[in-house]
Amino acid sequence: MFDEPRAVRHGPPGWPQEVPPPDAQDVEDWRVDAVAWLLDQAPPEYRTYPAVRHRPVLLAWLVQHHVAAQRDAVRRATSTARRDLAHRLPPEAAAGVFDVLEREDLRLRRVARAVDLLDQALGRRRFVPRL
Repeated sequence: MFDEPRAVRHGPPGWPQEVPPPDAQDVEDWRVDAVAWLLDQAPPEYRTYPAVRHRPVLLAWLVQHHVAAQRDAVRRATSTARRDLAHRLPPEAAAGVFDVLEREDLRLRRVARAVDLLDQALGRRRFVPRL
């Protein structure tokens, strides 16, 4: 009458859409998609380093540092934009500058969360859906 409950790992909120959860059906090896997604977040040169391509945990760790550095750069740009650009752009451009920086900060937050989740999954953490 009722199906037996089964343990299924799910990607939690923030999991990258391009990567199937580790226990998704019809997924041969989700790590291949995870590595591809992580390489998309990394500097292009990372694709040329065999140690990075063949060790997903190392790749996730490096990408975490790379994304953190990008977030630091956005914070620095936000804090110095008015001073640095006051004589280079018209005053009405300020709203656009801060809009770009805010959008980039939000994007990088999402990427940082997704990289962290992939790193945890690569370390064999199981994600269990909550009610």
